[in-house]
Amino acid sequence: MTPKMDLASQTAADAPVNASSAALGVSDRIDAMFAEREVAHARNRVIVSLLLRLLVYLGALLTAGVLAFIVGYILVMGVPYLTPSLFEWEYTSENVSLMPALVNTLIMAGLSLAMAVPLGVGSAIYLVEYAPRGSRFVGIVRTTTETLQGIPSIIYGLFGMLFFVTALHWNLSLLAGACTLAIMILPVIMRTSEEALLAVPDAYREGGFGLGAGRLRTVFRCVLPSAVPGILGGVILGLGRVVGEVAALLFTAGSIAQIPGFATEGLAAVFDSTRTLAVHMYVLASEGLHINETYATAVVLLVLVVLLNMLATFAARKMKKGNRDD
Repeated sequence: MTPKMDLASQTAADAPVNASSAALGVSDRIDAMFAEREVAHARNRVIVSLLLRLLVYLGALLTAGVLAFIVGYILVMGVPYLTPSLFEWEYTSENVSLMPALVNTLIMAGLSLAMAVPLGVGSAIYLVEYAPRGSRFVGIVRTTTETLQGIPSIIYGLFGMLFFVTALHWNLSLLAGACTLAIMILPVIMRTSEEALLAVPDAYREGGFGLGAGRLRTVFRCVLPSAVPGILGGVILGLGRVVGEVAALLFTAGSIAQIPGFATEGLAAVFDSTRTLAVHMYVLASEGLHINETYATAVVLLVLVVLLNMLATFAARKMKKGNRDD
């Protein structure tokens, strides 16, 4: 065999080795490129995560700071002027007592919730448990409810003035204001109650039906107790809107600082004109003569809202605990 043939055979033998080495080199480079990209993506993800976390913390800190500033400012400006004369039973131009407005606020809130809660929760139960899911009627009701939530309160006030005050001849009265506020908070209670009922798993309903319970009994014994916390959340939102409402009540309930005479007039006292704490604050601020008492009234209104929210939250927890025990 000649040297040329030996060289050719050696070259032919080394060719597969060189090809495999080249392929291996390309594969290593591709793996190295992907690893480098993965490291870059991981670094970018860490940076984005840190930025988003910083934004969340900054937003929470800003919100808490604004809330603390508003509450602190009201307390500093109002607490020194919480005098005994401000809590006298009769309102005069000298003491500008807030007691009639405080009593009227509680009565107004009670009447409004008494009308709105049963109707709102009942409507939500029908839409979720009885109406066919996905029907056009349910879609129309939901769209209408969501639209009503965005209507300004002054529009509700004008409607209440035209319908309750003028058409029904109730005049400026406690009942006209309560009915107007009930219509105002009805969409909020209805939508939150509907979402709370939709959040209850279908297994609860199937379990009730499997035990032989009817639809009504299943709703009230299995579904509704589990949705109580969410429903009470909507009630709290509605209560906050009732307590802080001014524009609608100026057109429907008036601004007379007196407690309805239920002791002497009976139920006819619901047609007396009244003012709530929010309207009381507005009137005092508009007059410009009792600004210090206005801040004091704001302190009382703030404490009232906090107490009512705490009471509703406590009731929700007790109901939830009672349902677990059952």
